Amino acid sequence: MYGALILVVLAVVAATAVVVVRSLRAWRDFKRFRRQLIRELDNLADAGDRTAAAAERATESADLEASAGRLRRSLARLAVLRAALDEAAEPVSRLAALYPRK
Repeated sequence: MYGALILVVLAVVAATAVVVVRSLRAWRDFKRFRRQLIRELDNLADAGDRTAAAAERATESADLEASAGRLRRSLARLAVLRAALDEAAEPVSRLAALYPRK
């Protein structure tokens, strides 16, 4: 009878020790996760600030205006070239419609 009582007490002590060890490990992991999360959020906020500053500098830049002007001229040239290509392809497409194919 006393043997069973001692066995139960030892089982309760062992289970309590396991719960305490796992709880402490979980608490340490949670604290480490929280520190890493705060560090990464700070890094993300810094990156956002740098990006906002770079975007502000880019919008104020004369280079951006010059690039936009070159892009507009290139798009106008592309429209002229497309119209010329369509105009040149029209007779060929009519001829291809009459050409017998095997």
